[in-house]
Amino acid sequence: MFGRGRGARRDEADARVWAVCSVLLDYPTAELVASLEDLEALVPDHPDLVGLLDHLRRRPLTQLQQDYVATFDHTRKCALYLTYFAYGDTRRRGAALVQFKEAYRRAGVEWVEDHGELPDHLCAVLQLGATVDADVARGLLEDHRAGVEMLRMALSAWRNDDGTVGSPWAAALRAVSGTLRELAGDEADAVRRLVEQGPPAEEVGLSGYGADPALSGGPALIAPATLPVGAPA
Repeated sequence: MFGRGRGARRDEADARVWAVCSVLLDYPTAELVASLEDLEALVPDHPDLVGLLDHLRRRPLTQLQQDYVATFDHTRKCALYLTYFAYGDTRRRGAALVQFKEAYRRAGVEWVEDHGELPDHLCAVLQLGATVDADVARGLLEDHRAGVEMLRMALSAWRNDDGTVGSPWAAALRAVSGTLRELAGDEADAVRRLVEQGPPAEEVGLSGYGADPALSGGPALIAPATLPVGAPA
């Protein structure tokens, strides 16, 4: 699938990490828990993911679900939407979301609105890279490198009910960050500004997003809740 050579091996390793993290960062379900052995087989002894896999294996499902909702659904600083960190809920974010849809089309897939998610959801971008087009997905991740770093920092600083610091899901962001280039220059400055100021706060909704016409033909992008079909074995 990826050919031979050191670069190809690195691409394959990154795709495995993306495939696994796209599942681990999704809402915990019985199906996800049942797939943990398969996920671990894709990234055996990964230094960042071993602990998260073990946490998901040991924690009761209902508690995992409560923790997930508290972390990702009730806290904007831990949003899984890549454009949120740069644009907040402003008109500019609507245009950025259209660019994500266009990127999916360049990869030969069509973003499906039916599952109710936005195209900048990190799990979807990771699945795109693992199963469809690694180059397009990497471009999206690199374009929003500051957002990935902000999410990693927010999860790393998460305060748990028992007084400990660090969300278990921070491990998945460390793993994703490890597949990307280091932050430098303007991107590092952007992270510092986001830490100080936060995302733009203009509340205008995303009404313009729906104006982007859908293309016909091409496979639908798979929903974020399943182990990606065709992930590197």
